[in-house]
Amino acid sequence: MSQSTPVEPSINNSREQTHYDLDRYQVVPRRYYGRITASAVILILLALLVNAFAHGNIEWSFVGQFFTAQAILNGVVNTLIMSVLAMGLGILFGVVTAIMYMSPNPVLHYIAVGYAWIFRGTPLILQLLLWFNLALVFPTIAIPGLFSVQTVTIMTPFLAALLGLSINQGAYTSEVVRAGLLSVDTGQYEAAKAIGMPRLQALQRIILPQAMRVILPPVGNEFISMIKTTSLASMIQYSELLYNTQTIYFANARVMELLFVAGIWYLIIVTVLSFGQSRLERFFSRGHRQRQ
Repeated sequence: MSQSTPVEPSINNSREQTHYDLDRYQVVPRRYYGRITASAVILILLALLVNAFAHGNIEWSFVGQFFTAQAILNGVVNTLIMSVLAMGLGILFGVVTAIMYMSPNPVLHYIAVGYAWIFRGTPLILQLLLWFNLALVFPTIAIPGLFSVQTVTIMTPFLAALLGLSINQGAYTSEVVRAGLLSVDTGQYEAAKAIGMPRLQALQRIILPQAMRVILPPVGNEFISMIKTTSLASMIQYSELLYNTQTIYFANARVMELLFVAGIWYLIIVTVLSFGQSRLERFFSRGHRQRQ
C-alpha cells in the first residue's frame, strides 16, 4: 500500500515572495532641524560680535604697537617666572602634605587636614594681601642670637606673591597627589613592605611613578591655571603681565586695546603649554596603554 507524501511549499518560492527590490527606494537622511537652527543662530551671533568689535571704538593699531612693548614683554617673563616657581613649590608642598595626610601619625594627619582646610577655604586674593601686609603683625623676623630683619624690607611683592600662590596651590595639589597615590593597587604597597623597603623609599621608587599617570593631567591643568592666576598678584603690585598692562593704559587711556594685548599673550602661553601637557600625558600613559 503506497503512502502519499505531503508537498511542502518551496523555500525558494517563499523567499521570492518576501524579497524587496531595495534599489527602487531612495535613502533620505534624517533632518535635524533643531541643530541646524541652533547652529545658524550661533553663527549669526558670532558674526554680529565680530562686527561689533571690528567697528567699535577700538584702535587696533595700538594692539600691534604695544604687543611687543618692553613693559609687556617684561610682564610676560615675570608671569612665567612666577608661575614656574609657584607651581614647583606648590607641587612640593602638595606631595609632602599628601604623605602627611596618609600617615598613621595622627599629628601629621591633622596638620595636613588643617593646612588644606585653611588655604582652600579662604580666597587667594585675601591670602596675597595678608602676606603682603605681614609686617603689620610681625614687624621683625628674627632668630634670637642669629639675625633680625625688618619684615617690610623682605616681604616684597615678588616674595609675597610667591608665598601666597605656592602655599595656596599646595593645598589643592595635595588632594590631587593623594588621589593619585590611592589609585595605585594596594598590592604594590604590600610588595614593597614585604621586601623590607621603607615607606618613603617605596613611595619614591614604586608608588609615585605609577601614580603619575593619574596625577599629571590635573597638575598640568593647575599649571595652566596658575599662568592666569598670577594676574591676582597685580593687587600687591607685582609687575606681571596684567599689572604692566594696567600701568600703560593708566597713562594713555587705551584700556580695551591694552587688555586685548594681555589677552592675546595669555592665549599664546596657554596654547603652548597645552601642547606640552598633551605630550607629557602620552609619555606617562605609554605603559598603561601597553598593558591594555
